[in-house]
Amino acid sequence: MINFHVERTSSVPAYAQLVRQVREGLRLGTLRPGDQLPTVRSVVTACTVNPTTVLKAYRELELSGLVEARQGAGTFVSGTLGNADPHAMARLRTSLARWLDQAREAGLEDEDVQALLASVIVENSVRRTRAAGGAA
Repeated sequence: MINFHVERTSSVPAYAQLVRQVREGLRLGTLRPGDQLPTVRSVVTACTVNPTTVLKAYRELELSGLVEARQGAGTFVSGTLGNADPHAMARLRTSLARWLDQAREAGLEDEDVQALLASVIVENSVRRTRAAGGAA
């Protein structure tokens, strides 16, 4: 089961943080179809958020076809995201953890790491798009 957390200092709304965590769980394989999400009450208690916040997140996930609410039973994962090989993901996660240790040793903070990662993603996408266009 997923353990939600909400960062109060984030500019991202709490409901969007919950949605993102479910989506990440689906991509990483920690959530699978059939898994039950925590009850609204338990998320409210654990994250100290309003029940409306949790309901909004669950509703957004349901509208996107990732979860389904079952009357009297709870909310269950019904969809998937990504199809990456779990072994490849584990290998890459280990490499990324080592890289993050190096970044911390170099004095980078969370926002520095996020900015660096975002810039590399954009640069890589541009390079891949150009390479695909040149191959056509």
